[in-house]
Amino acid sequence: MLAISAYASAALGSRRIKDLAYVPAESPDFDAVRHRLDVYVPRKKSATGFPVVVFIHGGSWNSGSKNIYTFIGRRLAKQGVLAVIINYRLAPNVAVPAMADDCARAVAWVHQHLADYGGDPGRIYVMGHSAGGGLAGLLATDDRLFAKIGLAANPVKGAILDDPAGLDMFDYLTKMEYPNDQQYLVPFGKDPAVWRTVSPLYFIERQTPPMLLYIGERTYPSIRNSTRRFAQRLTEAGVRYQLKELPGKKHVPMVTQLFWKNNVIYRDLLPFVGGGR
Repeated sequence: MLAISAYASAALGSRRIKDLAYVPAESPDFDAVRHRLDVYVPRKKSATGFPVVVFIHGGSWNSGSKNIYTFIGRRLAKQGVLAVIINYRLAPNVAVPAMADDCARAVAWVHQHLADYGGDPGRIYVMGHSAGGGLAGLLATDDRLFAKIGLAANPVKGAILDDPAGLDMFDYLTKMEYPNDQQYLVPFGKDPAVWRTVSPLYFIERQTPPMLLYIGERTYPSIRNSTRRFAQRLTEAGVRYQLKELPGKKHVPMVTQLFWKNNVIYRDLLPFVGGGR
């Protein structure tokens, strides 16, 4: 009952606009389900425009839906952030490079339309959990994703990566250290050159935007190790970041904890994006 009451309170603080298409319906690759996003608009007004957080769901690159994460959209909007929760195409229908393209197109749509919802174009951030964290990291580091769809500059001003998977799939798939690793050859393919092109670690440069990184103390070793290597590369490049390991947390609770507004990630996120202005 307490959880239901808390969620109802969050819903009252926002307005949800559902199932907006971020790819034109006439596009030859348009997917009527996966090329959709939801916008969560704070009900309170902002004189300067709301910061924008685009959330990318996880699901091992072959499952997941924006509809599972309404609680994140509601929580962010109630705290003064314009939240956008996106779908993107999944394996086996497409491989990870196409998923990254979808996410970039969603961010480009947000950049073009956010003023309609009171968003600040100078404060667009990406956030993701698990596979979505890896995709968010790629959006923040690989400017080519936006250049090839016609944007002169990468609009992403920072990233929040929650127990991210896929930060270095080149290393992961080269080693194949864990049981059932063969399954990831479906979304990533068998070409090591492709593994590298979708691994954010290899695109970090001095101009990479700042990041918040979170890992669970009891998460998968591959996620913990790759996130720490990613953080080391950020250090080497001189990129501002924060890395926190959350005691006792496993992989799935790293995202379900976002149901609660006083979660440590929200407490860090709001000043990071400039929320509550």
